[in-house]
Amino acid sequence: MEIGNVIRDARAGKWKPVYVLVGTETLLIDRAVNALRSAALGAGADGLNVDIFHGKGLSAQSLVRAANTMPMFANARFILVRDVESIAAAEQDTLAAYLSAPSPSTCLVFIGEKVDGRMRFAKAAKQSDCFAEVQALKGPQVRSFAIAEAKERGHVLEADAADALADSIGADLSALDDALERLSLYVEPGKAISLLAVEACITRVRVETIWALVDAVSMRDGKTALRAAASLLADREPALRILAMVARQLRMVARMRDALAQGLRGPDAAKHAGAPPFKAYDLGEAAKRFTPGDLQRAFRTLASTDMALKGSRRPPETVLEEALVQLCSANA
Repeated sequence: MEIGNVIRDARAGKWKPVYVLVGTETLLIDRAVNALRSAALGAGADGLNVDIFHGKGLSAQSLVRAANTMPMFANARFILVRDVESIAAAEQDTLAAYLSAPSPSTCLVFIGEKVDGRMRFAKAAKQSDCFAEVQALKGPQVRSFAIAEAKERGHVLEADAADALADSIGADLSALDDALERLSLYVEPGKAISLLAVEACITRVRVETIWALVDAVSMRDGKTALRAAASLLADREPALRILAMVARQLRMVARMRDALAQGLRGPDAAKHAGAPPFKAYDLGEAAKRFTPGDLQRAFRTLASTDMALKGSRRPPETVLEEALVQLCSANA
């Protein structure tokens, strides 16, 4: 089951008795939940027909009783269960049994980051065709999402504008959705969204500076790397976001190495790397400078720095600078 189909059906007033929606892309999961809630309730009152449970400490029997309760002045009851991964194994058998014969007057939605595919509950959800795994979009998928979202708002998102949005914002769909909302308000209704509109309206990370940072790391040029990082920090970019963007670019470099090894070139290689076509040359040049060992060491440094930025009380700028020095050292 595809999350896009769930959202489209729900917005058309169609819903199933049970859904299990898991994954890391919370924007799409939240949209599905809101659409299903509206479809199930219709004009009915929330207070009389909505229940919210949490996976930790969940009593399956209590949930099943709520699900078998008839709705009052609504199309159906709506029940949301958060953190499905926290449901105790002992409770999952009861839930699996319910999935085989759910109440047709209740829309029961489980959400969370993951489920154990070996458990009877997960197997029952997949057999009942009510399971959807919603992972973060990658590369061209992000660009397609931006184009579709702009169309929903009545705009054509021009190709170079789509590339710029995907390249500067990345796979954060919530941030992309917010950017498109601002762009929709900025341009006139029904007008195309151009690259100039993106540059004028959206606060963008300077992609060129990120590439300068990545290039400096590949050349073991610590001074240039620190200067590029300082420029980004001066623009009030958080150290954690800078680190994430460097990691994203290096992942593209790693995929570009793989593409070149397979004989791909130009836009085809960039597509394999998850980058827009105009990045093909830059990625190819960067891929030539990084060995597999270089990339492995860089990713280890990035991972440890990510943990330090999230858990250390040290100034994040200092943590980032130390990581760049390590990345640029001969023994990185």
